Amino acid sequence: MMSRLVRSDSAWNRASARSSWTLPPSTLYTVVRPHEIRFCGPYSPVEIRIDRWGSGMSYVLDFQETDRSQGAVIGGKGANLAELSRLDGIDVPDGVCVTTDAFRRVMADIPEIDDLLEQLSHVGPDDRDVIRVLSVQIRRVIEESDIPDDLATEIVRSVTRLGEHAAFAVRSSATAEDLPTASFAGQQDTYLNIVGAVAILRHVSRCWGSLFTERAIAYRLKNGFDHRKVHMAVVVQRMVFPQASGILFTADPVTSDRTVATVDAGFGLGEALVSGLVNADVYRVRDGAVVDKTVAGKQRAVRAAPKGGTYIQEIEPEWQNRPVLTDAQIVRLAQVGRDIEAHFGCPQDIEWCLVDDGFLIVQSRPITTLFPIPVVDDGENHVYVSVGHQQMMTDPMKPLGISVWQLTSPAPMREAGGRLFVDVTQRLASPASSAALVETLGKSDPLIGDALQTVLDRGDFIRSSADEVPVGAPAGGAPALIDPDPAIVAELIAGSKVSLAAMKRDIVTKSGSELLDFIEADIQELRRILFDPRSGQVITTAMEATGWLNDRLREWLGEKNAADTLTQSVPHNVTSEMGLALLDVADALRPHPDVVAFLRHVEHAGIEDERFLGALEKLTGGPEARATIEGYLDKYGMRCVGEIDITRPRWSDRPTTLVPTIMSNIENFGPGAGKQRFERGLREAEQKEKELLDRLRALPDGERKADETKPMIDRVRTFAGYREYPKYAMVGRYFAYKQALLREAGRLVEAHGIREQEDVFYLTFDELRKVVATHRPCDRLVRERKEAFRSYGMLTPPRVLTSNGEAVSGEYRREDVPAEALAGLPVSAGIVEGRARVISDMSQADLVAGDILVTAYTDPSWTPLFVATDGLVTEVGGLMTHGAVIAREYGVPAVVGVENATRLIRDGQRIRVNGTDGYVEILPD
Repeated sequence: MMSRLVRSDSAWNRASARSSWTLPPSTLYTVVRPHEIRFCGPYSPVEIRIDRWGSGMSYVLDFQETDRSQGAVIGGKGANLAELSRLDGIDVPDGVCVTTDAFRRVMADIPEIDDLLEQLSHVGPDDRDVIRVLSVQIRRVIEESDIPDDLATEIVRSVTRLGEHAAFAVRSSATAEDLPTASFAGQQDTYLNIVGAVAILRHVSRCWGSLFTERAIAYRLKNGFDHRKVHMAVVVQRMVFPQASGILFTADPVTSDRTVATVDAGFGLGEALVSGLVNADVYRVRDGAVVDKTVAGKQRAVRAAPKGGTYIQEIEPEWQNRPVLTDAQIVRLAQVGRDIEAHFGCPQDIEWCLVDDGFLIVQSRPITTLFPIPVVDDGENHVYVSVGHQQMMTDPMKPLGISVWQLTSPAPMREAGGRLFVDVTQRLASPASSAALVETLGKSDPLIGDALQTVLDRGDFIRSSADEVPVGAPAGGAPALIDPDPAIVAELIAGSKVSLAAMKRDIVTKSGSELLDFIEADIQELRRILFDPRSGQVITTAMEATGWLNDRLREWLGEKNAADTLTQSVPHNVTSEMGLALLDVADALRPHPDVVAFLRHVEHAGIEDERFLGALEKLTGGPEARATIEGYLDKYGMRCVGEIDITRPRWSDRPTTLVPTIMSNIENFGPGAGKQRFERGLREAEQKEKELLDRLRALPDGERKADETKPMIDRVRTFAGYREYPKYAMVGRYFAYKQALLREAGRLVEAHGIREQEDVFYLTFDELRKVVATHRPCDRLVRERKEAFRSYGMLTPPRVLTSNGEAVSGEYRREDVPAEALAGLPVSAGIVEGRARVISDMSQADLVAGDILVTAYTDPSWTPLFVATDGLVTEVGGLMTHGAVIAREYGVPAVVGVENATRLIRDGQRIRVNGTDGYVEILPD
């Protein structure tokens, strides 16, 4: 006898863990039910069922017959409820699950469903009209399909055992639901107070159909779930008729603080809260005590109707402003939540009902919006500052990128949610360094500085340590400024180039473990260059001189941000030179019509990067065009968006990324624009210097003030451009490392250590070293890392995070911002009005003269866009971050650190950017 069988991992517990094997011929077996077998043989007795459609399959499972391991069979909601029903002290209304096998059987009998799902597979998440039409069609054919008689009989029989005349809640339970990384909360349907067999079956069909609501389809498309691989189970649960109900979050959903539980409560059924019909009471609990309570006016409640369904009831006036729960009930409910959280191992979003002073739990799911906490097991409080907000790359990094960055930086860093955070606890705890730390980070990003000050002001989170400056903490007193000697910068750049050339020469000779050893050793050379004291002096001198000029000239002349104009067209700014050089590329390509037509086709139709340069070369003027682009890539091709992550595709990997910007330059600028722009900036800086010195000399004691000012201007002009070079040199090294590691990855693919080259990006540096040494396959680890990386992309990292999980928000605390304006940090002076272009991907940018670039963040790869924009607004940034430096050099008014700018400003709106005072105004249409 050959049958595919499913067994449970524990005796007499059906369907708790699916596995398949061939029934041994000698095994004795007996029929337990028509669709179940119990066999005895060389194994302990277990209960099994035949895994096929027909009378030999159980389509309905009681909560007690399964658990949370069976999400593929009973969906996320059903799995969590089944698990909860097993916990001591947790009361769950009785229920059953109509399994995904039932759903698949019904779907298989619908002739047109395959064609409809095929159409759906080609739809994008923003194609709302197409989604709407397909949703209606798919739901209709599912809901109108007959449920086979044997399946209907099994559902009705199982539900009737819960109570022949009872009312039920019929609830959708999809397999991609209530997951740790995607809750799908509210995406499918729930029906309350359903009475009678006919109504139950009808609403089971409606739950199946709700897998294809518009919102569920869009959610799956946005989060990368395959429609064909998501199936629907249905929970049918005894209806409860509560005095009150609501939601319990075991972590504060606003601040993410894991030590605070938050309870939303209303009278009657919870649908009143979910639908927004009433405001909820909100209670906050910490350490077994109610620490905050907001009692809302509750004018209505949703109640169960006697004959099925629900209705809205008006609440008597004397009850409307009464607390729904007593303090004792609130604390007891919070403890129930902590018990559930402890069992599931992560913060929970719990739906509860109050019946006769007892709490019944009708759902529990992970809170998927919480940012993870760095893992530290010392039992102490910690404060972390986001590296991404300092480096202009708040997207998640792959494991190899994280570990290489950690090897590069000396800062004490921790990883969480695919991002890196610097642990600043020790510096905050020291009175000698805390003020300097807050001031330094506050100058870079005022929101970080204010958040850190908020933590300090609480007084009880960080314990003050001995009054000693920790290693690496900011030293007290102003740093000594060096004289403006151009030879210093020239020597630093020359030394970096020599070192990089030597590394590139040697790395191509390495392979295997020797390559990993070489890279690790060379990172020490990279650190030597990055943290060269002379390099630090140059950068610090430029920053201090800029601050001195802005402070003194505002005091003496009443002029804000006077240094901004003085930094235009400074020498040795490799990043601003990169943007101007792409204008030169446009000049070289513009005279060749076939090349321009080809680039326009690439921009709109798409050409694979591997074919791009080869196809270009075949055109009239193509060889010259290819040589020009390759010359640009030789110097700047190591750059890309998120370039601190070694795993990111570089421009040399994907040269078509540059095509939209090249086309914009061809269409919006004339010949020689790059040189003209640099010379214009140089003239404006020289004129500004002369104007400022003349105005100073006209003041009382003016000669002295001018004499003090001139060396500071010289320091800015001599040293400010170098600020961008160390990162440029670092990224050049990273690109060489990446190319060598991918060559090694090719050898690992041949040795079956990995499946594809880029799998190495999902290993840490040390893990990669082990795989290179052993060739031992790591497929499972890579799959887990890929799934985790995908989920991290849906999270928004906080600027400041505590070990309690709290995302501490900072504020600007300014009174000089007009009402309705969006506050930010002024980083490049000037005021400009124009059309906002809200852009998330520079390869999709379509800027024209007069546009204002609005984006989450910019790094050096965005520089080519700056030449075509009249203003800049970012959500992340500081005075010395990339966008600020380049905006000042190009003379582009800019405001950075504008929280939620890409959501509050719509693409195409007219806005006014005040880069002098630091705010953005949305203008009337």
